[in-house]
Amino acid sequence: MLNYQAPARDMEFLLFDLFQVQREWADVPAFQDIDPDLVRAVLSGAGKLAGEVLAPVNQAGDREGCRWTDGLVQAPTPFKPAYRQLAEGGWLGLSGNPAYGGQGMPKLLGCLVEEMFWGANTAFYLYGALTVGAAICLDAHGSEAQKALYLPKLYSGEWSAAMDLTEAQAGTDLGLLRTKAEPAADGSYRLTGTKIFITSGEHDLSENIVHLVIARVHGAPKGTKGISLFIVPKFIPDAAGRPGKRNGVASGAIEHKMGVIGSATNLMNYENAVGYRVGEENAGLACMFTMMNYERLAVGLQGLGAGELAYQQAAAYARERLQGRAPGGPQRPEAEADSLLVHPDVRRMLLTIRAYTEGGRAFAMLVGRSLDRAKYSGDKRCQALAELLTPIAKAFLSDKGFECAVLAQQVFGGHGYIKEWGMEQIVRDTRIAPIYEGTNGVQALDLVGRKVLRDGGAALRVFVQEMTVDEVPKEYEEPLRSAFDRLLGVTDWVVAQAPEDPNLPGAASTDYLELAGLTIYAWLWARMAQIAPDEPFGEAKRRTAAFFFAKLLPQTAALDHSIRAGSGAVMGMADELF
Repeated sequence: MLNYQAPARDMEFLLFDLFQVQREWADVPAFQDIDPDLVRAVLSGAGKLAGEVLAPVNQAGDREGCRWTDGLVQAPTPFKPAYRQLAEGGWLGLSGNPAYGGQGMPKLLGCLVEEMFWGANTAFYLYGALTVGAAICLDAHGSEAQKALYLPKLYSGEWSAAMDLTEAQAGTDLGLLRTKAEPAADGSYRLTGTKIFITSGEHDLSENIVHLVIARVHGAPKGTKGISLFIVPKFIPDAAGRPGKRNGVASGAIEHKMGVIGSATNLMNYENAVGYRVGEENAGLACMFTMMNYERLAVGLQGLGAGELAYQQAAAYARERLQGRAPGGPQRPEAEADSLLVHPDVRRMLLTIRAYTEGGRAFAMLVGRSLDRAKYSGDKRCQALAELLTPIAKAFLSDKGFECAVLAQQVFGGHGYIKEWGMEQIVRDTRIAPIYEGTNGVQALDLVGRKVLRDGGAALRVFVQEMTVDEVPKEYEEPLRSAFDRLLGVTDWVVAQAPEDPNLPGAASTDYLELAGLTIYAWLWARMAQIAPDEPFGEAKRRTAAFFFAKLLPQTAALDHSIRAGSGAVMGMADELF
């Protein structure tokens, strides 16, 4: 069985030592009542739910899957009591607006809670993650009446939510959507159309499902400028705010997928469905991006959680599995063989997973802190930083999560390919993260094309200036300076060359995002190594930092070379030769 234990010691180290949240939150009125005991209680409660409730039903949900019957979908049976505990514990409203029943906790802390839930049971938490994202969108863009009606229900988990964007002909290019919205006399709208790949679009875990749907009002401009956003509830709320008449939205089928089998992914049909506009007409995409940006960080956290889950299984297996002898001679002469940990290549795999996972946890919290500062302090610099880092968080965390899952499976050898061990499920479940909520290629292009080129690299340069070599171990000062110089140098080169080569941003973007991610992780690892305590936990931190600098950071030199190769090798082959 897949076992999960929340990495509470590492989380507390990051909160109290690296990010020093007591000082971080002291000047924020909304956070001044959050003391260390409360933080530890939140971590303990989330960890208990993740390890004792969600993880034990992970493989069972994968085996049972979802069932579709005449438009109704049944989630895996063991998910139902787990969902009740998630909802009743208030976890879906952890960072929600207190004015409507949320708990108002910092995103910095919320990142850790979400990581636990993703790590314990990815398919299950997909039912919750979309609800949290929809609540963020409605809190930012909904009317007072909409917030008063929907937010308390979403925070409590009584109602869940779905994000309905994709159509068969409109995936990344949402401007091609065909779903129509016609105004009604009462101020509502009637929606007609079909969406595909809708996570949690239909299921039986909550009493109502709130769909946030993008559609085009008659006469709207073509492309993305003519998109509006609508609330389309499964059951139309009555005058008392209870689920009333069934709306004209229904599941036409569920997808049969490679992974996250316990998550219901639906084809949704809208037939004269009642919808309520959120925000202004034709401003729907901007509203939806509030939710999508949250979901992109959430998907990064999904990859991070998968890496942690995979590491825990692989490290335990490597300690116990006896195979072969150490290159320098037997380490356990009394036994038939030594453990897998004596083999350098097994250690390489485990240390790679650990370096990316623990570095990724610190990076996710850095993004969470930027979002908190932007929201509660109105810090425009932090808002710009959050926008810059969001595509890196989505793509780098999810790419490395999948890479870590595959490495962990490899540690198991043949047993990693067998279902009962659960490793092949982690690989299958994690593979979707680089694909949905904007493929990682799109995230990389967004980073280069929209974030870096738009301001000539100014926001990135400000961030690099903040990533100083102050308060890092002396042995890491020069490698860090070189990494910063490399990132800034290649940024200047791309900015200078892009006007002459329109294909360059697309050709270089994936390598550029990888380069940025490795550089940021190096800075975080150096800082963690500097403040790690003199105890086994701290020794492991310093050893993992040394591995990162010796074996992973050098990849940046090759990435620099690849980026500067330009687009010629990518675009030179004629279409008919493919």
